[in-house]
Amino acid sequence: MLNWITLNNIDELESIKEKSFQKPQVLFKHSTRCGTSSVVKSRFERATAIPDADFYYIDLIRYRDLSDKIATDFKVYHESPQVLIIKDGQCRYNESHFGIDMEEITEQVTTLN
Repeated sequence: MLNWITLNNIDELESIKEKSFQKPQVLFKHSTRCGTSSVVKSRFERATAIPDADFYYIDLIRYRDLSDKIATDFKVYHESPQVLIIKDGQCRYNESHFGIDMEEITEQVTTLN
């Protein structure tokens, strides 16, 4: 079962960057107003194989400033839904919309570990 860590504070991004030197950190930017985002979130939550990473959930409607900061800090174009894998302080992988796939995330996390 996937245990989300809720991310709602910009100050937590530094901690995530630091933790990424130990293991990958997965950020999922979710729009509560988007059907595609809800489908992707559901796919995450139904996954049976969860890779060794911390999984963060960002409600980008409530925390748009945080979402914008993530895009700036990790040099990615903002999309929704969007997943980023952070390792060694940098975004090593990102995908959006229906391109988000747990098998691909597992493969990427495994490669980065």
